[in-house]
Amino acid sequence: MNKIRIQLNTIHNTDCLSGLKLLPDNSVNCGVTSIPYYGLRDYGTATWVGGNPNCAHSDRNETNIDSQIGLEETPEAYVFRIVEVFMEVHRVLKSTGTLWLNIGDSYWGGKGYGGSSAGIYQYERRKANKSITRECSNFGGPGTIRPTDRKHEYIKPKDLIGIPWTIALALRNAGWYLRQDIIWHKPNPMPESVKDRCTKSHEYIFLLTKSRKYYFDFKAILEPTADGKSTRHKRDVWTVCTKAEKENHFAVFPEALIVDCIKAGCPENGIVLDPFMGSGTTAVVARKLNRNYIGFELNPEYIEIANRRLNRELGMFK
Repeated sequence: MNKIRIQLNTIHNTDCLSGLKLLPDNSVNCGVTSIPYYGLRDYGTATWVGGNPNCAHSDRNETNIDSQIGLEETPEAYVFRIVEVFMEVHRVLKSTGTLWLNIGDSYWGGKGYGGSSAGIYQYERRKANKSITRECSNFGGPGTIRPTDRKHEYIKPKDLIGIPWTIALALRNAGWYLRQDIIWHKPNPMPESVKDRCTKSHEYIFLLTKSRKYYFDFKAILEPTADGKSTRHKRDVWTVCTKAEKENHFAVFPEALIVDCIKAGCPENGIVLDPFMGSGTTAVVARKLNRNYIGFELNPEYIEIANRRLNRELGMFK
């Protein structure tokens, strides 16, 4: 079946699954993305009336809300949707293609309500022109019930759900090669007030491939040895500080985190795909490294943020 060729170096305002279905088979070199958290954030595809983040769901513009991923009633439903998306990514990747997938985890709440002050907090920070990229719950307003606050057959309140590995194994079972788990170590994690476990300071990046043999430029990401006198193969724990984005986007992964993903996974002038483009980090890094990009983003406000970043950093507003 012939597919429409989507314009390169453009972030398309559509849900990722619809956008991916327009791409031809075997047309993309590499995928780099961070997927929406499960049950932690409302990424804003339903617009808050009057800019107030605390109005009830009945007062919101429901356009596109059903297309947003991360608010499914169960982790199983969430994983199903993620696998559905990435099987389309599998189709559009070249046989030598790689996928670098950043995934964060979630805890099962069980308190009945969640995020009761998060909306107010984020709104006040936005009015003060401060960063709202925070790793706290950014979900809803007073009385909002998160997916993780519901009852589950076997996941108990306070359980770590295990979202990253659940998705990684589901993708492997669906046909992907699961090549590596990379630990993103955050030296500056968000403080946590919890007193019965350690503060979380890492996330996963999974390297998945379409074929047994694939493009991987290990020389492009060699790293210095401890004495600085020679180089070695890059190791699988990457220490990268989080970076706040002052504009209205809740989840931004830092540019430094994905530089080596693109260097190793995509040849120059190749195409990098990000089906959850958000504020445009993948686009910015791809162009800085002389690669092309294709992006999909459901929220038009995030596309405006991304285009401003491209214009500001690269003079490439389109």
